[in-house]
Amino acid sequence: MSDPIKTKELVKNGLLTNNIVLAQLLALCPLLAVTNGATNGLGLGLATTFVMVAANFLTSLSRHYISRAIRIPMNILIIATLVTMTDLILHAYLAALHQVLGLFIPLIVTNCAILGRVEAFATKQTPMKSVVDGASMGIGFTWVLVVLGGIREILGTGKVFDNAALLLGPHFAFLETTVVNNFDGLLIAILPPGGFFVLGGMLCIKQKLASMISQRQTNVSEGASYES
Repeated sequence: MSDPIKTKELVKNGLLTNNIVLAQLLALCPLLAVTNGATNGLGLGLATTFVMVAANFLTSLSRHYISRAIRIPMNILIIATLVTMTDLILHAYLAALHQVLGLFIPLIVTNCAILGRVEAFATKQTPMKSVVDGASMGIGFTWVLVVLGGIREILGTGKVFDNAALLLGPHFAFLETTVVNNFDGLLIAILPPGGFFVLGGMLCIKQKLASMISQRQTNVSEGASYES
């Protein structure tokens, strides 16, 4: 029997509280490798989100028919099949993006965040809740990729979503923006060390905000106890 988990709680966990990157510190290898631009981050994030949603749904749908003894291998097989489909679709329709992301599309199979959610959540919950959980986790991962890539791209080139039309298709041309004209940029921002610096800054901000929220809740609780 599944636990009574509310949709709002699932969304909050995926986007912020239990964010794959900011809270769990998972999938850092592809995160740091491809986020020298927001466009790359958006492409990898959407691909990962599709795999997470589909894997959660299929695992939840089949959870009563798969023996516990072979559950993990079957989950890996489901994920690998979905990643192969994603890789072939990107190769066929978004060849430029596929070339940029390269090996990191097949490596989605090894993303422990996906297998972790499938095993810890989808095997115990209904298909609908599993879809919401997968979408929330995927979107949470995607927004971190895009923000991290966007910050690095702005610092490095003065632009954001550069070559979006080329990598994602002509319909995404509206995303291409020049933030600072005639900007030489900081080369280190789009090199691997820049990823560590920007991610570290994002983690610091996240921790500071969490601390402020926790302190405010404590003050409100103490005030209510004092009044009563």
